Amino acid sequence: MPESLKQKTAKGLFWGAMNSGTTQVLNLVIGIVLARLLTRADYGIVGVLTIFTAIAGDLQSAGFTQGLVNIKHPAHKDYNSVFTFNVLVSVVMYSILFFCAPLIADFFRQPCLTDVSRLVFLTITISSLGIAHGGYMTKNMMNREMAIIGVAALLSSGTVGITLAFMNQGYWALAWQQVTYITVVNIGRYYYVREWRPRLTSDLSPVRRMASFAVKILVTKIVNTLSGNILTVIFGRLFPISSVGSYSQAYKWDTMANSLVANTVGQIAQAVLVEADTGEHDTARQLRIYRKLLRFTCFLAMPVMFGLALVSREFILLTIGAEWESCVPLLQALCVSGAFMPVYVMYQNLAISQGRSDVYMWLNIWQIILQAAVILCFHGYGMFFMVCAYSAFLIVWLLPWHIFAGRLIQYRFTDLLRDLSPFVLASAAVMAATHYATMMIQSLWPLLAARICLAAILYYAVMKIAGAEILEECERFVMKALRRR
Repeated sequence: MPESLKQKTAKGLFWGAMNSGTTQVLNLVIGIVLARLLTRADYGIVGVLTIFTAIAGDLQSAGFTQGLVNIKHPAHKDYNSVFTFNVLVSVVMYSILFFCAPLIADFFRQPCLTDVSRLVFLTITISSLGIAHGGYMTKNMMNREMAIIGVAALLSSGTVGITLAFMNQGYWALAWQQVTYITVVNIGRYYYVREWRPRLTSDLSPVRRMASFAVKILVTKIVNTLSGNILTVIFGRLFPISSVGSYSQAYKWDTMANSLVANTVGQIAQAVLVEADTGEHDTARQLRIYRKLLRFTCFLAMPVMFGLALVSREFILLTIGAEWESCVPLLQALCVSGAFMPVYVMYQNLAISQGRSDVYMWLNIWQIILQAAVILCFHGYGMFFMVCAYSAFLIVWLLPWHIFAGRLIQYRFTDLLRDLSPFVLASAAVMAATHYATMMIQSLWPLLAARICLAAILYYAVMKIAGAEILEECERFVMKALRRR
Protein backbone atom coordinates (compact mmCIF):
# COMPACT_ATOMS: atom_id res chain seq x y z
CA MET A 1 0.00 0.00 0.00
CA PRO A 2 1.44 3.42 -0.94
CA GLU A 3 2.67 5.52 1.94
CA SER A 4 0.55 8.48 3.03
CA LEU A 5 2.05 11.97 3.09
CA LYS A 6 2.11 11.81 6.89
CA GLN A 7 4.08 8.54 6.80
CA LYS A 8 6.49 9.94 4.21
CA THR A 9 6.97 13.07 6.32
CA ALA A 10 7.60 11.10 9.52
CA LYS A 11 10.05 8.78 7.77
CA GLY A 12 11.74 11.72 6.08
CA LEU A 13 12.11 13.57 9.37
CA PHE A 14 13.47 10.45 11.06
CA TRP A 15 16.15 9.84 8.45
CA GLY A 16 16.77 13.56 8.12
CA ALA A 17 17.42 13.66 11.88
CA MET A 18 19.64 10.57 11.64
CA ASN A 19 21.54 12.15 8.77
CA SER A 20 21.96 15.53 10.47
CA GLY A 21 22.70 14.01 13.88
CA THR A 22 25.31 11.57 12.62
CA THR A 23 26.82 14.21 10.36
CA GLN A 24 27.17 16.73 13.15
CA VAL A 25 28.62 14.17 15.59
CA LEU A 26 31.25 13.19 13.03
CA ASN A 27 31.89 16.85 12.20
CA LEU A 28 32.29 17.48 15.91
CA VAL A 29 34.90 14.76 16.36
CA ILE A 30 36.79 15.59 13.16
CA GLY A 31 36.61 19.32 13.87
CA ILE A 32 38.03 18.87 17.37
CA VAL A 33 40.96 16.78 16.14
CA LEU A 34 41.79 19.15 13.28
CA ALA A 35 41.49 22.25 15.46
CA ARG A 36 44.03 20.77 17.87
CA LEU A 37 46.44 19.98 15.04
CA LEU A 38 46.05 23.15 12.96
CA THR A 39 46.39 26.85 13.70
CA ARG A 40 43.97 29.75 13.49
CA ALA A 41 45.89 30.97 10.44
CA ASP A 42 45.32 27.62 8.68
CA TYR A 43 41.58 27.98 9.15
CA GLY A 44 41.72 31.59 8.05
CA ILE A 45 43.48 30.70 4.79
CA VAL A 46 40.83 28.20 3.73
CA GLY A 47 37.99 30.17 5.30
CA VAL A 48 38.39 33.20 3.05
CA LEU A 49 37.92 30.95 0.00
CA THR A 50 34.50 29.76 1.12
CA ILE A 51 32.63 32.60 -0.53
CA PHE A 52 34.21 31.88 -3.93
CA THR A 53 33.46 28.15 -3.92
CA ALA A 54 29.95 28.76 -2.62
CA ILE A 55 29.08 31.36 -5.27
CA ALA A 56 30.58 29.23 -8.03
CA GLY A 57 28.54 26.29 -6.75
CA ASP A 58 25.41 28.42 -6.84
CA LEU A 59 26.12 29.45 -10.43
CA GLN A 60 26.64 25.90 -11.64
CA SER A 61 23.45 24.49 -10.07
CA ALA A 62 21.56 27.70 -10.93
CA GLY A 63 18.49 26.69 -8.92
CA PHE A 64 17.63 23.75 -11.15
CA THR A 65 17.80 21.29 -8.26
CA GLN A 66 14.82 23.06 -6.69
CA GLY A 67 13.26 23.25 -10.14
CA LEU A 68 13.40 19.46 -10.44
CA VAL A 69 11.85 18.99 -7.00
CA ASN A 70 9.01 21.37 -7.88
CA ILE A 71 8.06 19.29 -10.96
CA LYS A 72 5.35 16.80 -10.04
CA HIS A 73 6.78 13.98 -12.19
CA PRO A 74 10.19 14.88 -13.68
CA ALA A 75 11.29 12.72 -16.62
CA HIS A 76 14.78 11.41 -17.41
CA LYS A 77 15.26 14.12 -20.01
CA ASP A 78 14.72 16.74 -17.29
CA TYR A 79 17.52 15.25 -15.18
CA ASN A 80 19.83 14.87 -18.19
CA SER A 81 19.28 18.47 -19.22
CA VAL A 82 20.16 19.73 -15.74
CA PHE A 83 23.17 17.40 -15.62
CA THR A 84 24.54 18.75 -18.92
CA PHE A 85 23.97 22.35 -17.87
CA ASN A 86 25.76 21.85 -14.54
CA VAL A 87 28.81 20.22 -16.13
CA LEU A 88 29.21 22.91 -18.80
CA VAL A 89 28.86 25.77 -16.34
CA SER A 90 31.25 24.18 -13.84
CA VAL A 91 34.01 23.89 -16.45
CA VAL A 92 33.60 27.58 -17.30
CA MET A 93 33.55 28.58 -13.61
CA TYR A 94 36.67 26.61 -12.75
CA SER A 95 38.54 28.10 -15.71
CA ILE A 96 37.67 31.63 -14.60
CA LEU A 97 38.60 31.03 -10.98
CA PHE A 98 41.83 29.24 -11.93
CA PHE A 99 43.12 32.35 -13.66
CA CYS A 100 41.72 34.66 -10.96
CA ALA A 101 43.57 32.82 -8.19
CA PRO A 102 46.53 35.27 -8.12
CA LEU A 103 44.11 38.21 -7.81
CA ILE A 104 42.39 36.54 -4.86
CA ALA A 105 45.77 35.99 -3.20
CA ASP A 106 46.67 39.67 -3.72
CA PHE A 107 43.33 40.88 -2.28
CA PHE A 108 43.85 38.99 0.99
CA ARG A 109 47.62 39.56 0.95
CA GLN A 110 48.26 35.80 1.24
CA PRO A 111 50.47 34.49 -1.63
CA CYS A 112 49.81 30.85 -0.72
CA LEU A 113 46.15 31.29 -1.73
CA THR A 114 47.06 31.00 -5.41
CA ASP A 115 47.86 27.28 -5.23
CA VAL A 116 45.43 26.47 -2.43
CA SER A 117 42.47 28.06 -4.20
CA ARG A 118 43.15 26.19 -7.44
CA LEU A 119 42.87 22.91 -5.53
CA VAL A 120 39.80 23.93 -3.52
CA PHE A 121 38.04 25.20 -6.63
CA LEU A 122 38.24 21.70 -8.12
CA THR A 123 35.28 20.86 -5.88
CA ILE A 124 33.13 22.94 -8.22
CA THR A 125 33.74 20.68 -11.22
CA ILE A 126 33.53 17.50 -9.18
CA SER A 127 30.25 18.47 -7.51
CA SER A 128 28.64 19.31 -10.88
CA LEU A 129 28.67 15.61 -11.74
CA GLY A 130 26.27 14.82 -8.88
CA ILE A 131 23.92 17.80 -8.59
CA ALA A 132 21.16 16.25 -10.70
CA HIS A 133 21.51 13.04 -8.67
CA GLY A 134 21.08 15.08 -5.50
CA GLY A 135 17.88 16.56 -6.94
CA TYR A 136 16.63 13.06 -7.77
CA MET A 137 17.26 11.84 -4.23
CA THR A 138 15.60 14.89 -2.68
CA LYS A 139 12.57 14.59 -4.95
CA ASN A 140 12.13 10.95 -4.01
CA MET A 141 12.84 11.58 -0.30
CA MET A 142 15.77 9.12 -0.26
CA ASN A 143 16.81 10.42 3.15
CA ARG A 144 18.13 7.07 4.37
CA GLU A 145 20.48 6.81 1.42
CA MET A 146 21.57 10.44 1.82
CA ALA A 147 22.37 9.73 5.47
CA ILE A 148 24.59 6.79 4.52
CA ILE A 149 26.36 8.85 1.86
CA GLY A 150 26.96 11.70 4.29
CA VAL A 151 28.50 9.42 6.89
CA ALA A 152 30.78 7.72 4.34
CA ALA A 153 31.90 11.08 2.93
CA LEU A 154 32.65 12.52 6.36
CA LEU A 155 34.61 9.48 7.49
CA SER A 156 36.67 9.43 4.29
CA SER A 157 37.36 13.17 4.13
CA GLY A 158 38.00 13.36 7.87
CA THR A 159 40.55 10.58 7.64
CA VAL A 160 42.33 12.38 4.80
CA GLY A 161 42.28 15.72 6.61
CA ILE A 162 43.52 14.32 9.93
CA THR A 163 46.26 12.26 8.24
CA LEU A 164 47.59 15.31 6.38
CA ALA A 165 47.36 17.42 9.55
CA PHE A 166 49.47 14.84 11.41
CA MET A 167 51.97 15.13 8.54
CA ASN A 168 52.20 18.89 9.24
CA GLN A 169 50.57 19.88 5.96
CA GLY A 170 48.66 22.76 7.59
CA TYR A 171 45.94 24.35 5.45
CA TRP A 172 46.45 21.69 2.74
CA ALA A 173 44.74 19.24 5.11
CA LEU A 174 41.57 21.35 5.04
CA ALA A 175 41.77 21.80 1.27
CA TRP A 176 42.11 18.07 0.53
CA GLN A 177 39.40 17.31 3.06
CA GLN A 178 36.93 19.35 0.97
CA VAL A 179 37.95 17.68 -2.29
CA THR A 180 37.67 14.20 -0.78
CA TYR A 181 34.26 14.92 0.74
CA ILE A 182 32.52 15.96 -2.48
CA THR A 183 34.16 13.12 -4.41
CA VAL A 184 32.81 10.47 -2.03
CA VAL A 185 29.36 12.14 -2.00
CA ASN A 186 29.18 11.83 -5.79
CA ILE A 187 30.27 8.20 -5.72
CA GLY A 188 27.47 7.47 -3.25
CA ARG A 189 24.89 9.29 -5.33
CA TYR A 190 25.82 7.31 -8.43
CA TYR A 191 25.60 4.09 -6.44
CA TYR A 192 22.09 4.71 -5.10
CA VAL A 193 20.48 6.45 -8.09
CA ARG A 194 20.16 3.51 -10.47
CA GLU A 195 16.78 4.23 -12.07
CA TRP A 196 18.37 7.06 -14.03
CA ARG A 197 21.84 7.29 -15.51
CA PRO A 198 23.19 10.68 -16.63
CA ARG A 199 24.26 11.46 -20.14
CA LEU A 200 25.32 14.63 -21.88
CA THR A 201 22.57 15.89 -24.14
CA SER A 202 22.08 18.72 -26.58
CA ASP A 203 18.44 19.05 -25.55
CA LEU A 204 18.40 21.83 -22.97
CA SER A 205 14.71 22.63 -23.43
CA PRO A 206 13.81 21.36 -19.92
CA VAL A 207 16.39 23.76 -18.49
CA ARG A 208 14.87 26.59 -20.51
CA ARG A 209 11.39 25.73 -19.20
CA MET A 210 12.65 25.87 -15.63
CA ALA A 211 14.74 28.98 -16.27
CA SER A 212 12.29 31.66 -15.10
CA PHE A 213 11.87 29.85 -11.77
CA ALA A 214 15.49 28.73 -11.44
CA VAL A 215 17.11 32.10 -12.20
CA LYS A 216 15.35 33.66 -9.23
CA ILE A 217 16.60 30.79 -7.08
CA LEU A 218 20.09 31.36 -8.47
CA VAL A 219 20.09 35.07 -7.61
CA THR A 220 18.79 34.24 -4.17
CA LYS A 221 21.43 31.58 -3.55
CA ILE A 222 24.18 34.01 -4.48
CA VAL A 223 22.70 36.63 -2.17
CA ASN A 224 22.45 34.04 0.61
CA THR A 225 26.07 33.08 0.06
CA LEU A 226 27.15 36.71 0.22
CA SER A 227 25.04 37.17 3.35
CA GLY A 228 26.54 34.15 5.10
CA ASN A 229 30.13 34.96 4.15
CA ILE A 230 30.19 38.75 4.07
CA LEU A 231 31.84 38.97 7.48
CA THR A 232 34.60 36.53 6.49
CA VAL A 233 35.47 38.67 3.46
CA ILE A 234 35.42 41.91 5.47
CA PHE A 235 37.42 40.40 8.31
CA GLY A 236 39.89 38.90 5.82
CA ARG A 237 40.60 42.37 4.51
CA LEU A 238 40.56 44.34 7.79
CA PHE A 239 41.99 41.95 10.40
CA PRO A 240 44.96 39.54 10.73
CA ILE A 241 44.40 36.12 9.18
CA SER A 242 44.49 34.52 12.65
CA SER A 243 41.49 36.65 13.70
CA VAL A 244 39.68 35.46 10.59
CA GLY A 245 40.47 31.93 11.76
CA SER A 246 38.76 32.64 15.12
CA TYR A 247 35.63 33.87 13.37
CA SER A 248 35.70 30.94 10.93
CA GLN A 249 35.88 28.53 13.87
CA ALA A 250 32.95 30.22 15.65
CA TYR A 251 30.92 30.33 12.44
CA LYS A 252 31.67 26.66 11.79
CA TRP A 253 30.39 25.50 15.18
CA ASP A 254 27.32 27.73 14.93
CA THR A 255 26.51 26.44 11.45
CA MET A 256 27.02 22.82 12.50
CA ALA A 257 24.59 23.27 15.39
CA ASN A 258 21.79 25.06 13.53
CA SER A 259 22.23 22.75 10.53
CA LEU A 260 21.43 19.84 12.81
CA VAL A 261 17.83 21.08 12.79
CA ALA A 262 17.72 22.96 9.49
CA ASN A 263 18.89 19.96 7.46
CA THR A 264 16.53 17.60 9.29
CA VAL A 265 13.52 19.61 8.18
CA GLY A 266 14.98 21.19 5.05
CA GLN A 267 15.58 17.82 3.36
CA ILE A 268 11.85 17.11 3.23
CA ALA A 269 10.06 20.47 3.64
CA GLN A 270 9.86 21.48 -0.02
CA ALA A 271 8.91 18.01 -1.25
CA VAL A 272 6.23 17.64 1.47
CA LEU A 273 4.72 21.08 0.82
CA VAL A 274 4.67 20.44 -2.94
CA GLU A 275 2.91 17.10 -2.42
CA ALA A 276 0.48 18.73 0.00
CA ASP A 277 -0.70 20.93 -2.86
CA THR A 278 -3.50 18.83 -4.31
CA GLY A 279 -4.04 21.21 -7.20
CA GLU A 280 -7.22 22.46 -5.61
CA HIS A 281 -5.55 25.26 -3.65
CA ASP A 282 -5.97 23.37 -0.41
CA THR A 283 -4.43 26.20 1.62
CA ALA A 284 -5.81 24.91 4.91
CA ARG A 285 -3.98 21.60 4.52
CA GLN A 286 -0.72 23.26 3.57
CA LEU A 287 -1.04 25.69 6.48
CA ARG A 288 -1.63 22.84 8.92
CA ILE A 289 1.39 20.90 7.65
CA TYR A 290 3.60 24.00 7.58
CA ARG A 291 2.75 24.98 11.15
CA LYS A 292 3.45 21.48 12.42
CA LEU A 293 6.84 21.44 10.68
CA LEU A 294 7.64 24.90 12.03
CA ARG A 295 6.75 23.93 15.60
CA PHE A 296 8.95 20.85 15.30
CA THR A 297 11.75 23.09 14.00
CA CYS A 298 11.45 25.52 16.91
CA PHE A 299 11.06 22.71 19.43
CA LEU A 300 14.55 21.49 18.48
CA ALA A 301 16.36 24.63 17.30
CA MET A 302 15.82 26.92 20.28
CA PRO A 303 17.21 24.67 23.05
CA VAL A 304 20.06 23.43 20.85
CA MET A 305 21.30 26.91 19.92
CA PHE A 306 20.64 28.66 23.23
CA GLY A 307 22.22 25.65 24.93
CA LEU A 308 25.37 25.94 22.80
CA ALA A 309 25.60 29.62 23.74
CA LEU A 310 25.36 28.60 27.39
CA VAL A 311 28.19 26.04 27.26
CA SER A 312 30.30 27.63 24.53
CA ARG A 313 33.24 28.57 26.78
CA GLU A 314 33.53 25.14 28.40
CA PHE A 315 32.99 23.43 25.04
CA ILE A 316 35.72 25.39 23.24
CA LEU A 317 38.28 25.13 26.03
CA LEU A 318 37.76 21.41 26.57
CA THR A 319 37.60 20.37 22.93
CA ILE A 320 39.91 22.52 20.84
CA GLY A 321 41.95 24.26 23.52
CA ALA A 322 42.67 27.64 25.08
CA GLU A 323 44.21 28.88 21.81
CA TRP A 324 40.68 29.28 20.48
CA GLU A 325 39.17 31.09 23.48
CA SER A 326 38.93 34.28 21.43
CA CYS A 327 36.16 32.69 19.35
CA VAL A 328 33.87 32.11 22.39
CA PRO A 329 32.10 35.53 22.43
CA LEU A 330 31.74 35.38 18.64
CA LEU A 331 30.17 31.93 18.90
CA GLN A 332 27.74 33.10 21.61
CA ALA A 333 26.58 36.03 19.48
CA LEU A 334 26.15 33.82 16.41
CA CYS A 335 24.19 31.20 18.39
CA VAL A 336 21.45 33.71 19.21
CA SER A 337 20.68 34.35 15.54
CA GLY A 338 21.55 30.74 14.69
CA ALA A 339 18.50 29.64 16.67
CA PHE A 340 16.33 31.33 14.04
CA MET A 341 18.16 30.09 10.94
CA PRO A 342 16.08 26.87 10.69
CA VAL A 343 12.99 29.10 10.74
CA TYR A 344 14.43 30.92 7.73
CA VAL A 345 14.77 27.55 6.01
CA MET A 346 11.08 26.86 6.59
CA TYR A 347 9.99 30.19 5.09
CA GLN A 348 12.32 29.70 2.13
CA ASN A 349 10.94 26.24 1.42
CA LEU A 350 7.41 27.61 1.71
CA ALA A 351 8.05 30.28 -0.91
CA ILE A 352 9.76 27.82 -3.27
CA SER A 353 7.05 25.18 -2.88
CA GLN A 354 4.47 27.77 -3.91
CA GLY A 355 6.46 28.55 -7.04
CA ARG A 356 7.22 32.05 -5.71
CA SER A 357 10.92 32.18 -6.35
CA ASP A 358 10.44 35.94 -6.85
CA VAL A 359 9.51 36.35 -3.17
CA TYR A 360 12.48 34.18 -2.25
CA MET A 361 14.79 36.26 -4.42
CA TRP A 362 13.73 39.79 -3.47
CA LEU A 363 13.63 39.16 0.26
CA ASN A 364 17.21 37.90 0.11
CA ILE A 365 18.39 40.76 -2.10
CA TRP A 366 17.07 43.33 0.35
CA GLN A 367 18.52 41.30 3.19
CA ILE A 368 22.09 41.51 1.90
CA ILE A 369 21.74 45.23 1.08
CA LEU A 370 20.45 46.17 4.52
CA GLN A 371 22.75 43.71 6.24
CA ALA A 372 25.80 45.24 4.59
CA ALA A 373 24.63 48.70 5.65
CA VAL A 374 24.22 47.57 9.27
CA ILE A 375 27.64 45.91 9.34
CA LEU A 376 29.35 48.97 7.87
CA CYS A 377 27.77 51.14 10.55
CA PHE A 378 29.54 49.05 13.20
CA HIS A 379 32.84 48.38 11.42
CA GLY A 380 34.66 50.92 13.58
CA TYR A 381 33.73 49.13 16.80
CA GLY A 382 35.62 45.91 16.15
CA MET A 383 34.87 42.33 15.22
CA PHE A 384 32.59 41.43 18.15
CA PHE A 385 30.23 44.38 17.68
CA MET A 386 30.03 43.68 13.95
CA VAL A 387 29.02 40.08 14.68
CA CYS A 388 26.40 41.24 17.22
CA ALA A 389 24.91 43.68 14.71
CA TYR A 390 24.86 40.94 12.08
CA SER A 391 23.04 38.56 14.44
CA ALA A 392 20.49 41.15 15.58
CA PHE A 393 19.63 42.04 12.00
CA LEU A 394 19.03 38.39 11.07
CA ILE A 395 16.46 38.03 13.85
CA VAL A 396 14.61 41.23 12.88
CA TRP A 397 14.57 40.25 9.21
CA LEU A 398 12.28 37.30 9.96
CA LEU A 399 9.37 39.75 10.05
CA PRO A 400 9.52 40.61 6.30
CA TRP A 401 9.81 36.89 5.55
CA HIS A 402 6.63 36.29 7.49
CA ILE A 403 4.79 39.16 5.81
CA PHE A 404 5.57 38.12 2.24
CA ALA A 405 6.01 34.34 2.44
CA GLY A 406 3.51 33.63 5.20
CA ARG A 407 0.62 35.20 3.35
CA LEU A 408 1.00 32.64 0.54
CA ILE A 409 -0.85 30.17 2.79
CA GLN A 410 -2.62 32.77 4.97
CA TYR A 411 -0.23 32.29 7.88
CA ARG A 412 -1.03 35.08 10.33
CA PHE A 413 1.39 36.88 12.62
CA THR A 414 -0.53 35.73 15.68
CA ASP A 415 -0.07 32.14 14.45
CA LEU A 416 3.67 32.73 14.18
CA LEU A 417 3.79 34.03 17.75
CA ARG A 418 1.88 30.97 18.99
CA ASP A 419 4.24 28.63 17.13
CA LEU A 420 7.49 30.42 17.93
CA SER A 421 7.33 32.23 21.28
CA PRO A 422 6.68 29.24 23.60
CA PHE A 423 9.89 27.55 22.51
CA VAL A 424 11.95 30.77 22.51
CA LEU A 425 10.79 31.78 25.99
CA ALA A 426 11.07 28.28 27.44
CA SER A 427 14.59 27.78 26.06
CA ALA A 428 15.79 31.20 27.23
CA ALA A 429 14.34 30.67 30.71
CA VAL A 430 15.80 27.17 31.01
CA MET A 431 19.28 28.30 29.96
CA ALA A 432 19.19 31.29 32.32
CA ALA A 433 18.12 29.06 35.22
CA THR A 434 20.81 26.53 34.34
CA HIS A 435 23.48 29.23 34.19
CA TYR A 436 22.72 30.55 37.67
CA ALA A 437 22.26 27.07 39.14
CA THR A 438 25.70 25.92 37.97
CA MET A 439 27.77 29.08 38.14
CA MET A 440 29.48 27.97 41.38
CA ILE A 441 31.08 24.95 39.66
CA GLN A 442 34.69 25.77 38.81
CA SER A 443 35.99 22.63 37.06
CA LEU A 444 35.23 22.66 33.34
CA TRP A 445 34.24 19.01 32.80
CA PRO A 446 31.72 18.88 35.68
CA LEU A 447 30.40 22.29 34.66
CA LEU A 448 29.82 21.20 31.06
CA ALA A 449 28.16 17.94 32.09
CA ALA A 450 26.00 19.62 34.72
CA ARG A 451 24.77 22.31 32.35
CA ILE A 452 23.90 19.89 29.57
CA CYS A 453 22.07 17.47 31.86
CA LEU A 454 20.23 20.10 33.87
CA ALA A 455 19.18 22.08 30.79
CA ALA A 456 17.88 18.93 29.05
CA ILE A 457 15.89 17.84 32.12
CA LEU A 458 14.43 21.30 32.70
CA TYR A 459 13.45 21.78 29.06
CA TYR A 460 11.75 18.38 28.91
CA ALA A 461 9.93 19.11 32.16
CA VAL A 462 8.73 22.51 30.94
CA MET A 463 7.47 21.05 27.66
CA LYS A 464 5.78 18.18 29.49
CA ILE A 465 4.07 20.43 32.03
CA ALA A 466 2.97 22.82 29.28
CA GLY A 467 1.48 19.88 27.35
CA ALA A 468 3.44 20.65 24.18
CA GLU A 469 1.68 18.80 21.38
CA ILE A 470 4.86 18.38 19.36
CA LEU A 471 6.57 16.62 22.29
CA GLU A 472 3.64 14.21 22.60
CA GLU A 473 3.75 13.44 18.87
CA CYS A 474 7.49 12.78 19.04
CA GLU A 475 7.00 10.43 21.98
CA ARG A 476 4.19 8.57 20.18
CA PHE A 477 6.35 8.17 17.08
CA VAL A 478 9.28 6.82 19.10
CA MET A 479 7.07 4.39 21.06
CA LYS A 480 5.41 3.15 17.87
CA ALA A 481 8.82 2.60 16.25
CA LEU A 482 10.02 0.67 19.32
CA ARG A 483 6.90 -1.53 19.36
CA ARG A 484 7.38 -2.37 15.67
CA ARG A 485 10.92 -3.53 16.44
